[in-house]
Amino acid sequence: MNLGMEKLQPYPFERLRTLTEAVTPSSLNAIKLTIGEPQHPAPEIAMDALIASLSGVNKYPSTNGSLDLRATIAEWLHRRFKLQGVSPDAHIMPVTGTREALFAIAQVLVTPGQAGRVICPNPFYQIYEGAALLAGTEPLFVPAGRETGFLPDFSTVSSEDWDRCELLYLCTPGNPSGAEIPLDDLKALIELAEQHNFVIASDECYSEIYGREESPPPGLLEAATAMGNTHFRNCLVFHSLSKRSNLPGLRSGFVAGDAHIIDQFRRYRTYHGCAMPPHHQAASIAAWRDEHHVIENRARYREKFAAVLPILQSVLSVQMPDAGFYLWPETPCDDELFAQQLLSQCNVAVLPGSYLGRTVNGINPGAGHVRLALVAELDQCIEGAERIATAVRNT
Repeated sequence: MNLGMEKLQPYPFERLRTLTEAVTPSSLNAIKLTIGEPQHPAPEIAMDALIASLSGVNKYPSTNGSLDLRATIAEWLHRRFKLQGVSPDAHIMPVTGTREALFAIAQVLVTPGQAGRVICPNPFYQIYEGAALLAGTEPLFVPAGRETGFLPDFSTVSSEDWDRCELLYLCTPGNPSGAEIPLDDLKALIELAEQHNFVIASDECYSEIYGREESPPPGLLEAATAMGNTHFRNCLVFHSLSKRSNLPGLRSGFVAGDAHIIDQFRRYRTYHGCAMPPHHQAASIAAWRDEHHVIENRARYREKFAAVLPILQSVLSVQMPDAGFYLWPETPCDDELFAQQLLSQCNVAVLPGSYLGRTVNGINPGAGHVRLALVAELDQCIEGAERIATAVRNT
């Protein structure tokens, strides 16, 4: 058996179930702010395309996806990030959700048997760690705490660490904090990747949920282009329709970037067997082509933040994130205890921040926080915030 299996830790939501199984929830109706599963309606334009293309189920899908889908993605990258020369054939690979792709890319790029082949932020999306362990390496964690605005502190990474690295995971905007990595910082990381010969995998799944229409978060390929790296050497980005278009069940995303790596990834996925069904491709094309529903989606999240933040800020230290739909407040006590108290006192479920981090040198950067996903409808988010505020005042 793969030795990495023994090192896999329970997934955060498994740990949460264990933590709360002995807790008797309040008799109030349950409000769940734990899982980042969008609850806004799926765009009708995508659903109509999905239904109209169901006849495609009698055909095997291509690993590479249709040219129409890849060309649509290339057009979206040009519109969103002002990228020039993105080739639908060379630079783009449709995937069945970026979770699958973020895991699989480590299996392609990492040489097993030596620690530190993968570097990732801490706290982090748990797939990064699992991908590293099952690729045969121990990940190196980079703290992303309040001191650095919840951005990874890459000053803690030595030149020797960068030399060992083969794959750097980024998440921008970040999960759980929503912090955006600035364009100049992305450029500096690309320079490091070229100098030390590692690949950057930038998870940008939250890039389309942001506060001001005139200030979208920058992306890794945008930074590469600004540096003259128009072939995107050492750079991969991962985008998804799950958050952008409220289509988590469609399992549709893409990887784009360095043509050589995309070619090798395509070869791997031919054996891996993950190809997007034709009707999902049709729905994806419709979704990537339409921005109206995305603009409306952002407006709904802005409304939630505007309503919820003042309530929570009256009792907790919490700030508006750069992007995404999470809040990352500090807790007035141990984060596990706080989660238990909220469930028992007001039946609001939250995720302890320590479950999203790892303890390194005695410090878990996620400890003392909880993650709140503002994915429910506005009235539920407001009620959840009011209950949390009441519980904190009464504790």
